[in-house]
Amino acid sequence: MLLWINGPYGGGKTQTAHEIRRRLPGSVICDPEHAGFGLNRMVPPELRGDFQDLAAWRQGVVEVLDLVLGKHDGVVIAPMTVTDPDYFAETVGRLGDLGHDVRHFTLLARRETVLRRLRERGVGHLLQRVTGRKPGARAETWAVRRLDHCLERLREPEFAEHLWTDDTTVPKTADRIAVLAGLTLKPNNEGALRTRLRQAAVGVRHIRFD
Repeated sequence: MLLWINGPYGGGKTQTAHEIRRRLPGSVICDPEHAGFGLNRMVPPELRGDFQDLAAWRQGVVEVLDLVLGKHDGVVIAPMTVTDPDYFAETVGRLGDLGHDVRHFTLLARRETVLRRLRERGVGHLLQRVTGRKPGARAETWAVRRLDHCLERLREPEFAEHLWTDDTTVPKTADRIAVLAGLTLKPNNEGALRTRLRQAAVGVRHIRFD
C-alpha cells in the first residue's frame, strides 16, 4: 500500500509521515522531494525552477515508487505536495493504474495556521546563530508565495481525502489516516515533551540550505 500525503508546504506532511512510520512496523518513507532536489542541483541556481515541471521528476517518482511497492513488504509513505491536476494524474494516478493500492490524503489548515507552522518549523534560529546562515530562507519565501494557490487547489474534490489539521496534533492526524486506510498503528505512548523533541529532530533533518 502507498500512503501519499499531500498538503501545502508547511502543512505537516513530513511530520505526519514520520509519525506513521514510527508506529507502523515495516513501513518506509520514500520522499519524492529528494529526487527533485537532485535534479535542481544539476543546473545552475539561476536556471532552477519548480522541479515538478520536469518530466524526469514525474517519471522518476513513478519508477522508483513502483519498484519499492513491488519489492518492499510493507506500507510505503510518500509525503509530497502536488497541486497540478495533470502532474497528479502522472504520479499518484499512474501508480494506481499500475495496480498499486494507493491511498491519497490531503492535509489542510487555515492560512494563518500554515504561516505559523512555517515560522516555527525546525530550529532555524539556533542554526542561524551557529552557522551564520539562515536555513531555507529562499524555500520558505517560495512556500509562502505558493500558499494561497496550494490551499485553493487542494480543496478541490480530486485531491480528497481532505483532513483538516488546525485543531489536532500530528499523532492524532496519523491515527485518522490509519483508520481511513484500514491500518493499525502502535499506541502512541509518548509524553508531550518527548513528542516535541522528536518532531524538532525531524525538522532539523529536513532543513535545506539551498
